[in-house]
Amino acid sequence: MADNPPSLPVHASRSIWLRCFKRPADMLVATLAILIISPILILTAILIKTTSHGPVFFTQTRGGKDARPFKVIKFRTMRGDRKPDPKELVPLHHPEITPLGRFLRRSKIDELPQLFNVIKGDMSLVGPRPTLPDQVEAYDDFRRQRLLVRPGVTGLAQVNSSAAHSWDERILYDIAYVRKCRLWLDLTVIGRSVLVILLGESRTARPFLSSPYSHDVTPPPDFDVSRPEG
Repeated sequence: MADNPPSLPVHASRSIWLRCFKRPADMLVATLAILIISPILILTAILIKTTSHGPVFFTQTRGGKDARPFKVIKFRTMRGDRKPDPKELVPLHHPEITPLGRFLRRSKIDELPQLFNVIKGDMSLVGPRPTLPDQVEAYDDFRRQRLLVRPGVTGLAQVNSSAAHSWDERILYDIAYVRKCRLWLDLTVIGRSVLVILLGESRTARPFLSSPYSHDVTPPPDFDVSRPEG
C-alpha cells in the first residue's frame, strides 16, 4: 500500500438532505431514541454484568468518514476473557458468544450504544458500516467511495445482503447509497432494518445485480458478485 493513499473520488450525492439536514436529523433522532430506550439500555447493561464476567461495552477502532479512525461502541456479546481477533469472522453460532450475547446480536440490541457515536459525530443513523483500519488502508479508489459519508448504525448493505453474500456485494450497496443518499432512501433503510430484525437477513437479502440499485453502480471486472439467473 502506498504511503499516500489516492484521493477520494467525488461521487457522493449532492442532495440537500445529505448536505444540510442529515446531520441535524441524526442528532435529534439519536437523542430522542436514547431517552426512549434508556430502560432497555440500562436493563441490558445489568444483564451483561450479572450473567458473565467482563466489561459491559466492547469498543474497537474503525475507519470513519474520510478514513478517520474512531472508537465504535457496542454491548459486549462474547466472553469477557476473550482476546478479540480483528480479522476473525464471528457468526452467530460462534462458541464464545454468550447466550445473552446471541440474543443481543440477533435482535441488534448490541448495536444500540452506537447512538452515542451518532451524537458525537462519528457515525450516522444510516450509512455504510464502519470497517477495520487495515481494511480501509487496503481500499482502492473505487472502494474508498464508501468513506465519503459517515458510517451508519444500519445501512443499505445490511438490509439487502447476508453473510452468504461476498464483501464485494456489500461494498457495491454501500457505494450505491453514497451516490443516491436521500431522505427517502434513509427511511427505506430504517424500515427494512425492522424487517431484518423480525424476519432475519436471509429473507430480506438479494444479490446486488438483482436490486434496483445496480443501475447506479457498475461492478469492476474483478468484483465477486452473484449473477442473476437466466
